Amino acid sequence: MVEQQTVFIGQAKDKVSLLATMANRHGLIAGATGTGKTITMQGLAEGFSELGVPVFLADVKGDVSGISQPGKPHPKVSERVELMSLTDFAFTGFPVTFWDVFGKLGHPVRTTISEMGPLLLSRLLKLNDVQQGVLDLVFRVADDNGWLLLDLADLRAMLKFVADNAAEYRTLYGNISAASVGAIQRRLIGLEDQGGDQLFSEPALNLADLIQTDEHGKGVVNLLAANQLMNSPQLYSTFLLWLLSELFEQLPEVGDPDKPKLVLFFDEAHLIFKNAPRVLLDKVEQVVRLIRSKGVGVYFVTQNPTDIPDNVLGQLGNRIQHALRAYTAKDQKAVRAAAQTFRSNADLDTETVITELGVGEALVSLLDEKGRPGVVQRTLIKPPKSQIGPVDAKQRNTIMANSLVAGIYEQEVDRESAHEILTLRAKEVAEQQAAAETKAERLKAEAEMEKVQQAKEKAMKRRTSSSNKKDSAMDAFVKSAMRSLGGQVGRRLLRGLLGSLMGGK
Repeated sequence: MVEQQTVFIGQAKDKVSLLATMANRHGLIAGATGTGKTITMQGLAEGFSELGVPVFLADVKGDVSGISQPGKPHPKVSERVELMSLTDFAFTGFPVTFWDVFGKLGHPVRTTISEMGPLLLSRLLKLNDVQQGVLDLVFRVADDNGWLLLDLADLRAMLKFVADNAAEYRTLYGNISAASVGAIQRRLIGLEDQGGDQLFSEPALNLADLIQTDEHGKGVVNLLAANQLMNSPQLYSTFLLWLLSELFEQLPEVGDPDKPKLVLFFDEAHLIFKNAPRVLLDKVEQVVRLIRSKGVGVYFVTQNPTDIPDNVLGQLGNRIQHALRAYTAKDQKAVRAAAQTFRSNADLDTETVITELGVGEALVSLLDEKGRPGVVQRTLIKPPKSQIGPVDAKQRNTIMANSLVAGIYEQEVDRESAHEILTLRAKEVAEQQAAAETKAERLKAEAEMEKVQQAKEKAMKRRTSSSNKKDSAMDAFVKSAMRSLGGQVGRRLLRGLLGSLMGGK
C-alpha cells in the first residue's frame, strides 16, 4: 500500500498533517493580529512546495518573501524544534517567483478589460445596477463588432462611442443613460489613480506560468507583492477574484487528484467579500465549490471566520484557528461562532481554548481520507524552514533576474483594439465631414458668383434697353418736325437747330 502524501502542520498528542488528497477541499486560517497566521501560511506553502505543488500567495506585509532563503538559527525556533522532537528539521529556501501589479517588487502581472468582465469590473468601480447595465451593454457592443477591450483607453472609447450613438442602440439594447456613462467615466479616473492603468494592459498573465516546478521538483511559490496594492483594497480583492475565476474557466477537470495542481492563499480575505453584491457572492460561492475538481485548493486567511460568508465558509473543510480575543460582547459572540464550526473534542472546551492559545498555537481540524472533518486538536504549529521576515532589495532583484519568466512581462504591448479602431473611425468621419463641408462651401461660393454675374448681365441689359428707347424717341421727334415744316428752307433751318442740339455744326 502506497503511503499517502501529507503536509505536516504541527504537533498535538500526535503529528497533525493535512492529507494531500484533501488539500483541494480548501481551508481557512483565522486568528487575531499577531497570533501567528503568517507563519502558519508560510509553513503550509513550504509543505506544498516540497510535495511539488505550486503555490500562489498574496504577501500583504512583504514578510513571506523570506521563504526564498534558508532560515537562520534562532532561540525560539530551536525551542520549538526541540519541543516537537523534529529530528529531520533543516533550514532551506524554496523556489520563488515575485509578482507585482505595479511592476516594482516583482514581474508585472496584468490582465485585460475583456478578461476581467463586466461583473467584476462593476464591483471594482462600485457601480449601481443601472450603471452596470450600461457597462454590460458596452461589452455587448464591443463583442458584436469584434473590438478588443484591453485597457482603460479602450473602455473610455467604447463608452463615448455608445453615448454618441445612443439613439441607434436604444432599439436593440434599451435606453442608455448619459448620466450613467458620465459616472462610469469619472470612476475610471479614480481607478487609474489607484494604478488600474497598470493592471489593465498586455501582455496578460499566462496562468500556466503560475503552475511551475523547479529542477528539483519543488513547486514554485508565486508571491504577489500586495503591500502597495493594499492601499487600494478594492483593486486587490477584485484582482484575487479575477484570478480565481480565470483558473476556474481555463483549467481542465481532473476530479480528485492525489495532490493539488495549485494552491492559493488569499490573505486579508475579508476584503474580498466586504460590500460585495449578492450576484458576485453567488459567483464566488459557485467557483469555490467547483474549482476543487480542477485540482485547485483555496485557503482564505483572515482574522475571524465570520469575515467569510456562510455559503463560502461551508466549503472550507480544513480549519486552522489561532487565538481570538474576547474583549467585547461582539468579540465573545465571534468566539462562540468560531468554536461551533469545529467538530467537538471531549478533551477540549473549544470556546475557552480559543481565547487561551499562545502565539504559534492553533486549534486544527482537517479532513480525513473520506472527507469528514477531524476532531479539533490543540496544536503547536511547526516553525518554517525558510527565513522568517522579508528579503532585502538585492536578494529580490537576483531572484527576479533568474526567474523562469524574466523578460517575458516587462515590456508592455499595445495591440490594435477598440481605442485605435474608434480613433481611426472618428478620424475618417471627420475627414469625410471636412471634405463635405469644403465641397458645400465651394458650391455655395460658385452659386454666389453666378448670382453676381447674372445681376451684372441684367444691369447691362437694362442700360442698353434704356439707351435704345431714348434714340427711338429722338428719331420720331425729328421725323415729325420735318414733315411739319416741309420744304427745303424749313429742312435747313431745322437741321441747323437740331444739329446744334445733337452736337453738330
